[in-house]
Amino acid sequence: MKAEFTHYDLSLITPKFDSSITDLIIELDYLRKKELGGTTHPKVFFQLKSIFHTLESIGSVRIEGNNTTITDFIENRSNDKTSKDENILEIENIEESMRFIDENIDDINIDRLFTSELHKHIVKGLTPPPIGEGDKTPGVYRTHDVKISKSTHKPPAPFQIEGYMDELFAFINQEHSPKYDLLKTAIAHHRFVWIHPFGNANGRTVRLFTYAMLVKQGFNVNLGRIVNPTAVFCNDRDLYYKYLSKADKGKANGILEWSEYVLSGLKNEIEKIDRLLNYDYLSKHILNKALIYSRNTGEITENEYKILKTTIEKQVMQASDLKNIFPKKISAEISRNIRNLREKKLLTPEKENTRKYTISFENKSYLRGIIKALDENGFLPIKNE
Repeated sequence: MKAEFTHYDLSLITPKFDSSITDLIIELDYLRKKELGGTTHPKVFFQLKSIFHTLESIGSVRIEGNNTTITDFIENRSNDKTSKDENILEIENIEESMRFIDENIDDINIDRLFTSELHKHIVKGLTPPPIGEGDKTPGVYRTHDVKISKSTHKPPAPFQIEGYMDELFAFINQEHSPKYDLLKTAIAHHRFVWIHPFGNANGRTVRLFTYAMLVKQGFNVNLGRIVNPTAVFCNDRDLYYKYLSKADKGKANGILEWSEYVLSGLKNEIEKIDRLLNYDYLSKHILNKALIYSRNTGEITENEYKILKTTIEKQVMQASDLKNIFPKKISAEISRNIRNLREKKLLTPEKENTRKYTISFENKSYLRGIIKALDENGFLPIKNE
C-alpha cells in the first residue's frame, strides 16, 4: 500500500472512566507519588540505574537495526572516541544524551531548543546516511521528504514541519491536570514520529524525548520508580510499529490503543524496579549469582570471593567485618586484599574518603555476570544475542 499523508488535529483524548487505560493511569499516578524506598543501598541501586540506562541505549539503537550485543558493548566501550566503531559510538551517544536530560531537564522547557540539542547529542560524531546513522544537519529540521519503515503514513512535507512541531511543543507545555500527564506523553511520542522532523535519528530522538517528558513529570529514580522508561519500545519492535500505525490516522480508538500499549509497558518496568529495591531479592538472584560467575570464570580467587560475598551480605563492608573469615591474617594483609579488589573495580567506597565499601559493577567480568543474572530473571528489554 502506498504511503499517504493524512492531516489530523493534535488534541488530548479523554478515555472513558471505566476503561482499562484509565485504570493504568490511576495506578501509574500513584506510583509516581510514591517515594523511592526499599532495602537496597542507594550506592548499589544507582549502579543498577546506570546498567539500565545502558540497556535502554542498546535497545533503542537495535530498533533501528544496530545489532551490537550487550557483551560487544561492554567489551568495546571506552572514553576514546577517535577510532571508535560507530555502532558503539551510537550507543554511547544515547547514554550521554540521557545524562544530558538528567542534568538539565529541571531547568529547561521541552521546546525546539531542547529538542535540537538532544538531536545533536544523539548524532554527534556519526557519519550521515547512507553510510552511517548520523545526520548532515544535526539539530535542524529536515528539508526533504522522508519515508517511515513499515508504515503506510507519509510524514508531512518539510515546509509543514515547523508548524506541526510548534503545535506539539504547545501541547506538551499547555497546563492540564496532572492526571493527563502520561496520556500526553504517549500522544506526544506518536505525534513526534508522525511528524518525523529530522533527516535521520528520529526514532532515537523520540524515545529520549519521551524519557525527558517522564523525568520532568516526576517519573525518575530520585522521586519515583522508573530507571528504564522506554524499554517497552525495545521488547518487540514489530509490536511497536504496529501500535504506532494504529494511531497514524488520528482516530480516538487508535490513539488510545497506542497509549495503552505505552502505559502498560511503563507499569511493567516500574514493577521490575520495585523487585530490585528489595535487597533480599537483589542479593540472592542477581548479585550473588554474578559473583559465582566471576569466580567460575577465574576473575577472582576464593579469598576474594569470600570478601565480596561478605560485602554483598552486609551491603556496606569494612575491614573489621573480615576478621572472622580470615582469623589468621593481620590487618595489613586484609587491607591489601581490599585495595586489590578496589583496583580490580570490584569494591567502591560507600562515600568519598571513607573505609567502608560496597560492591562495584565496574569490573567487566562481574558486570557480565550481572547482565546474565538480570537476563535470567526477566529484567532485560533485549536479548544478549
